[in-house]
Amino acid sequence: MRRRLFAAATAAAVALATAGALPAAADLAQSSVVSANPVDFTPNVLDGTVWSLALVGDEVVVGGAFTKVADRSRRQTYARRNVFAFNVYTGAISSFAPEVDGAVYSLAAGADDTVYLGGAFKTVDGATSRGIAHIGLDGDRARAFSAKINWGDVRSLAVRGSQLYAGGTFSAINGVNRAGLARLSATTGTVDSSFDAKLSAPGLSRTRVEHFDISPDGHKLVAVGALLKASGYDRTQIAMFDISGPTAALTSWYTDAYRPACMKGFDTYLRQVKFSPDGSYFVVAATGRASAPDKLCDSAARFETTGGGRHNPIWVQRTGGDSLYAVAVTGAAVYLGGHQRYFDNPYGTDAKGPGPGAVARPGIGAVNPSTGRALSWNPTRARGVGVRAFLVTPHGLVVGSDTDELGHEYHGRVGMFPLS
Repeated sequence: MRRRLFAAATAAAVALATAGALPAAADLAQSSVVSANPVDFTPNVLDGTVWSLALVGDEVVVGGAFTKVADRSRRQTYARRNVFAFNVYTGAISSFAPEVDGAVYSLAAGADDTVYLGGAFKTVDGATSRGIAHIGLDGDRARAFSAKINWGDVRSLAVRGSQLYAGGTFSAINGVNRAGLARLSATTGTVDSSFDAKLSAPGLSRTRVEHFDISPDGHKLVAVGALLKASGYDRTQIAMFDISGPTAALTSWYTDAYRPACMKGFDTYLRQVKFSPDGSYFVVAATGRASAPDKLCDSAARFETTGGGRHNPIWVQRTGGDSLYAVAVTGAAVYLGGHQRYFDNPYGTDAKGPGPGAVARPGIGAVNPSTGRALSWNPTRARGVGVRAFLVTPHGLVVGSDTDELGHEYHGRVGMFPLS
């Protein structure tokens, strides 16, 4: 029955998707909440952590820090170092097996069945490729692409037409100074000399972009991380840019919501940001190890995209002291993942709060996009450190984490909830 539901939903979603180009960033719209029953055919990652996911044609590319994967039955094991791919319809593990010598934190689909890798690696298949690489799913490296970071890592990637955006802890790419955020030629990796966000973090150890997202129309980019200024203006942990032209034009949009500190030691507590499919709002997921009804530590918050000046969140979903690391926004739901135990828990302090309303949502859950309140969707997962990646596809929702129980079933670090 599950396979029939998946096939029917897939056919409808593919027909919708092929009616127009898929957005290069932001999540796809889905008309309903996905099933709480994961499909049976996804493969298993047997060690480490899945950090990133991308859909390239019919293949789900999986990046992270791991060494072994297995088919759905766990009878056949494959050596796969930090990246592999499987068929989105069948779960079959592909022959795509580049040797990547460090963690893959970010992925972005490229043209012609290729994928961009970002992370903490220094070589790919023995060739120098520090922090960023472009590879075909046939295993061939795109030799025209020669970008490399000076040190640190790449934590977020997005392709928009002929341009590749990269965010992370680097301070230069190809010898060109760019603190945490850069735009490159998607073909050659050459740094766009006209695009400089001028991010800085005075008093912090380094400027770091944890994550960014681009609006579906390609006009706006929101970056989150260890940043305090952008283009000389105060922007605490979050900044919005107009990227419709040749430059990174800082907008007047800002928020003071993330000025209050969480637990000591966090130079940033923001972890992911995702636009809605229509681009009218975005949602930020945060950690912080500090719970309070007047702070945004360990929370998810919705902000409207339009308008200049100061913005406050439209709603805040508080876990009561547990971290959120991943967010996906489909229009029908906002999916949140981390190692949380509860939603709707503003008065909790590392526990279920005193007062009504808190609901158990171990490790994964969904909230109403309009109100931020928990939806009934509650598949559960083994919490571990937490969900690190969501991938919204025309077929459902793919989840990447560090544990092997999802929806009360064994799913080694990767699973998929189908549209139902």
